[in-house]
Amino acid sequence: MEATSKEGVSSLPWENNRVRALYLLSLAQPAVARRRRLYALAKRMMDFAIAALLLLLFAPLMLVIALVIKATSPGPAILVQERVGKGGKVFFFYKFRSMYSNSDNAEDERYAREYIHGNHQAAAPQGGVFKPANDKRITPVGRWLRKTSLDELPQLFNVLKGDMSLVGPRPSMPYEVDVYKPWHFRRLEVLPGITGLAQIRGRSSLTFREIVSIDLEYIERRSLLLDLAILLKTLPVVLSARGAR
Repeated sequence: MEATSKEGVSSLPWENNRVRALYLLSLAQPAVARRRRLYALAKRMMDFAIAALLLLLFAPLMLVIALVIKATSPGPAILVQERVGKGGKVFFFYKFRSMYSNSDNAEDERYAREYIHGNHQAAAPQGGVFKPANDKRITPVGRWLRKTSLDELPQLFNVLKGDMSLVGPRPSMPYEVDVYKPWHFRRLEVLPGITGLAQIRGRSSLTFREIVSIDLEYIERRSLLLDLAILLKTLPVVLSARGAR
């Protein structure tokens, strides 16, 4: 039976960290470190090549989306946000704007803190998707962009820059990291991704605890084969709009 703390949080991550620390001191560590370096190099090459190809293919569509956003609501077509990446490094994150400009973000911060703390009553009840309900700040075009995940396309520039990978945990806002529990910080061991293991297993229908657990599973299992499998499985998930809002 899995041990739990007084707060009901599994103590397993702490035990995993202890075992991992002992393992890193073992004689096997240098060989593992070399494999990790080779994997990181191969992953970076794959990320750059695929991101560059996708940007070339989607450039006409991205131009049309940008023009439609500009024509239907005032403000920039691309939203630039601060997100927290590998090792806690803050970077500029790009996505197509899906909300009206100058929207109040206080609701997002309140919801994010509640969601991370496990209070899902503030989430939209329809379809088991944990998102703020009936958000009137989202434009009609933005709602469609979110449903189809096309608002994520500008993040290909983040991949080219090396701030993100194609596959990895989704990057958090700084105010979300401010309320992380200690075991959540392991998500920051790798580059964040446009898609990830959690995205193909449920996206916004998952609790934050479930997302972090899946992210940690990915970190332990990560390989080029797993990355390619996630990329291939992402397309049908996006096309079906499963767990999206």
